[in-house]
Amino acid sequence: MSTVLAQKTEPVDERLGTAPVSLKKILVALDQSDYANQAVNEAIALTKPVDGTIIGIHSYAAKMHDRRFKQMEGGLPERYRYETEMEHQRDVHEDLIGKGLGIISDSYHDNAQIRCDKAGVDFKRLSPEGKNYACIIDAANTGEFDVLALGSRGLGAVAGSVIGSVCERVVRRSPIDTLVIKDRHLKIGDGPIVVGIDGSDQSFGVLKTAMVIARQTGATVHALAAYDPYYHYVAFNKIADVLSDEAGKVFRFKEQEQLHEELIDDGIAKIYQSHLAVAKTVAQEEGVEVVTKLVAGKPFQAIRKYVEEVKASLLMVGKIGVHADEGLDIGGNTENLLRVAPCHIWIGQATHFPALDVIAEETIMWSQEADAMMNRAPDFVRGIARTSVIRQAHSEGHTFITSRFVEDVMKKMMPGAAGDDDRTPTPDEKKFEKLVWSDAAASILGTIKDAGVRENVRLRAEKYARRDAAENVQPVHVNPFVEDADTAPAEPALEWAAAYLARLQRVPEAFRGKARETIENYVRSQNETYVDGEVAEGGFAAARKVMCPEPDATEYPDGKHG
Repeated sequence: MSTVLAQKTEPVDERLGTAPVSLKKILVALDQSDYANQAVNEAIALTKPVDGTIIGIHSYAAKMHDRRFKQMEGGLPERYRYETEMEHQRDVHEDLIGKGLGIISDSYHDNAQIRCDKAGVDFKRLSPEGKNYACIIDAANTGEFDVLALGSRGLGAVAGSVIGSVCERVVRRSPIDTLVIKDRHLKIGDGPIVVGIDGSDQSFGVLKTAMVIARQTGATVHALAAYDPYYHYVAFNKIADVLSDEAGKVFRFKEQEQLHEELIDDGIAKIYQSHLAVAKTVAQEEGVEVVTKLVAGKPFQAIRKYVEEVKASLLMVGKIGVHADEGLDIGGNTENLLRVAPCHIWIGQATHFPALDVIAEETIMWSQEADAMMNRAPDFVRGIARTSVIRQAHSEGHTFITSRFVEDVMKKMMPGAAGDDDRTPTPDEKKFEKLVWSDAAASILGTIKDAGVRENVRLRAEKYARRDAAENVQPVHVNPFVEDADTAPAEPALEWAAAYLARLQRVPEAFRGKARETIENYVRSQNETYVDGEVAEGGFAAARKVMCPEPDATEYPDGKHG
């Protein structure tokens, strides 16, 4: 008889750090920069409806400045090397660091106080001694504050910088939800609030907090899930390039690729769609309507593009995602979004466990065989696949999960993923032959300067074309991946004589793209724009040297023999 395994889950009311977070006490880092001043404005707007308090913090490193001045004394010019002059300079500097820095810090607080008084919001001051980022973190660690707000850049901001050093250090170490001000003139509520949903407890946590902020600002909430269907296509093709024939048979590349094509294109998309369905249910429980959207692409890039498209005023994401390792301080997508998001970004750590998932995990049990079957799933989908099975069982009223039920769910979610690993692909299954590139698409690809990025974009574009059921790669399949690449102006297109174009077509497909690139580079180096005659022969000769460098090679890329 099978041993029954129960899913262990703590009661929801015993969990710490549950969302939504309170907005009663907001700690705001002050430095009199435009970004910090906007942080004060946004904190006022958030805490006023709940009759809360804003606590301004600005540190002044008097001891550090005093130590540095003493270190510099020995290198002062000759005229300062008299005792009376040195004592005078010491008195002046002591006044500066002992009183002047305190006066400056007070002025920062005074400015925030005036605006809080005008808005009718209580304001308190913190002026600790020490390095600014360290003092902010120390204050956040006291447990006395609900949210930390600060500018993405400070007084030291220069053209080209996107995140200041204090902001980066603080966000990475902050133990509480953190609001980072990215736009000096943007108000939360001027556009939608976009929430990144990946099925993690923190993503549902920021959703709960987003709904509170939406009620206060009148903003709409968009729940956005992003998944990358291109990554594994790139990875598998990279692996295939280095496998020997024998290793390829052992790895069973075509079968593995077929499995992952179905798993990623169908299964993961459905899993992330189910996360959005849960998000919609969570919102409905609060009486809030949310817009849900599933987007494909590198998650941080796809999210950034969506935020730009809807002109969001605030992006809210969990500090770490569903795939986080223990001890990770910040997730990769969150860290990238901190830099590239055009709007304010809220990095949440409070958690929320949707009632559906909590109830299901509390009441549903797994057979030993079903649990073992789930553990055979690839690491990167095991957690979300398990959640999907639990949700499906709960929706159908099951309280006991069998291996047969897991198989049925996997077949619906990921066609082909739950079958026999040793099966032989049928003739009707999708083949993975190389796609032909149109001249226009190849020209766009050629503008990418970095060879590694160019190869990555090539594979992603091919994957996009396959998803589009296209017979060849067109510019529409390349353009989405070129936007963030460092490109150079495109070379003017060359005209080919029909005879030489036909000759190029005889080159094996695996070599054709490289051969064409080499030939055209040679033709351009001769200041010609037409591939014909002697210059074409020279180009083909150059291609043969590149593709078949060994002197005893018997066959060249254009089909001629040595």
